[in-house]
Amino acid sequence: MSNDTPDRRGLDRRRFLTTAALGGATIVGASALGGLDADAAFAAPMPPLDPAIAKSAFAEGRISQINGSVLEVAGSYGDRHLIQLTNATSVWKLRPTTAADIKVGDGLYARGVDMPDGTIAADAVWVNIVNLYCTVKGIAKDRLHLTHGAQEHAVVGRIVGDTTTASYLGGALTSDLSRVRIGQSAQILGAWRPDDDSIDIARVTVGH
Repeated sequence: MSNDTPDRRGLDRRRFLTTAALGGATIVGASALGGLDADAAFAAPMPPLDPAIAKSAFAEGRISQINGSVLEVAGSYGDRHLIQLTNATSVWKLRPTTAADIKVGDGLYARGVDMPDGTIAADAVWVNIVNLYCTVKGIAKDRLHLTHGAQEHAVVGRIVGDTTTASYLGGALTSDLSRVRIGQSAQILGAWRPDDDSIDIARVTVGH
């Protein structure tokens, strides 16, 4: 009698997936779980394309400890997560980068696959990513002064050379911020700076 039953094949495939994920194979990547750019962090979850993955796993919170390639994360609602980085993990921190830029105290949003040992093997990690709807209150050479929310919380948005872009009326991205005006509503996509609570701006969108 053959041992190659459907249940057996499913188990073997899941075992292979686990081994591949922890080994850094590209099976845990954009082709299986979704996009890797900054906008993908805020997109609606999509069903995994790989039939061996029951569903994508998600985690968010502050990084409390880094043990080799494992990030210990304290979630916003008292939960805790262990995020396993692999050679295939995409890391975003204002721009695509590497795990070397991840620090204790950073905020994190991660997407990946639940592993049998309780970790999440991450295919994508977005560090300190924020997506805010603001009002422009002031403009300086290297920053925008913004307010956010009903309480008009003051936020400083830092303009980062070679990184910060703008989109006007849904148009193409440009490095020209000269059309940003005081009083405009703006969507700010960027990376929070824990040290001073400001934001490095990746993109400012006005007129949307």
